[in-house]
Amino acid sequence: MKSKVNIQPVINIGLVGHVDHGKTTITERLSGKWADTHSEEKKRGITIRLGYANTTFYKCTKCKGPEAYTIDPQCKHCNSPAKELRKVSLVDAPGHETLMATMMSGSAIMDCALLLVAANESCPQPQTKEHLMALEISGIKKIIIVQNKIDLVSKEEALENYNQIKEFVKGTVAEKSPIIPISAQLGLNIDLLIEAIETEFPTPVRDLKKDPLMFIARSFDVNKPGTNIKELVGGVLGGSLVAGKLKVGDKIEIRPGLKLEKEGKVVWQPIISTIVGIMTGSDKIDEVVPGGSIALLTELDPSIVKSDSLAGNVVGHPEKLPPVWNELTLKPHLLDRVVGSSKELTVEPIKVNEPLMLNANASVTTGIVTSISKDSFKITLKRPICTSKESKISISRLMEHRFRLIGYATIV
Repeated sequence: MKSKVNIQPVINIGLVGHVDHGKTTITERLSGKWADTHSEEKKRGITIRLGYANTTFYKCTKCKGPEAYTIDPQCKHCNSPAKELRKVSLVDAPGHETLMATMMSGSAIMDCALLLVAANESCPQPQTKEHLMALEISGIKKIIIVQNKIDLVSKEEALENYNQIKEFVKGTVAEKSPIIPISAQLGLNIDLLIEAIETEFPTPVRDLKKDPLMFIARSFDVNKPGTNIKELVGGVLGGSLVAGKLKVGDKIEIRPGLKLEKEGKVVWQPIISTIVGIMTGSDKIDEVVPGGSIALLTELDPSIVKSDSLAGNVVGHPEKLPPVWNELTLKPHLLDRVVGSSKELTVEPIKVNEPLMLNANASVTTGIVTSISKDSFKITLKRPICTSKESKISISRLMEHRFRLIGYATIV
């Protein structure tokens, strides 16, 4: 197979924000693909799982200013050929408060983000706050604020909303981020947004000499019911490579792996498999480097990958992955106020025996606090995580029947 590394997207751009502020519609405008493909998403009209779409940005060789930027190889203004700038991968994260863990998992594979704010609602909405804090905790510093739905408000209302946004981001990682007014529904100012992305989001420098590390965000069986046993293909792992490179034929390890019961105890066993194919969008490639969402075709038994059962695992070469943790000693860095709640709630100290939700890389787990010391606490995990000691781990507490983001921690 001819190598097609050059067709792989070079950057992951997240779309985050409050529910129904237009993330999925903007994803469609930037890629031509509707990211909500799950049946429950279509029924409820919201994003539930992470959505992915690859797209290519072009610039007209004759037109000047924002109107030169497009997702089409031919300029719609003057019909001249447009020059390819780069391929990007869009990660559409859910905005609903009950799906915050999915958004946090998605932020682990984002290089930068578009923060959506609807012009017809006051800013900030609860999940606008929560998502911006999640980006800050995840170390995502490159942010463009997208003021959507300007077609639904007057000029005066749009300016009032703009001033609310400026006040909201003051003192945050997004304080100096540009604010781009658009209407995703009408396709207004999409060219201006593409220009801002090309200006504000440089392609990250990747270290290909590092051991490969891939975060699994999706896992699924592509075999249709009734497929002949001889025609069955192995399970597919979807996600993003964050370091090193992988190629077809590589032997891989998946950690923490498969949940098993041995001698009356639940254990997690790492899985070894082989890469038999790699996809980026609809394109087959034989080698993958960091940047963009990818799918690894493997020799895994299809039954163990169904319904995202391996989401949150990490992939790499055997014996080259970070350690697996069943128990953690963490040094917490708590916020002053609870993020995501409509009420102004103070973050109380962590307590013994309380349940917490943790996000590390693309994994989500819960655990019970077993002991507390002056600067740290111990927590026993319900589901182990595979992560390096240097990783930031977000902490959420059960409040008002929801897990609310209250800070982050580092492994001691």
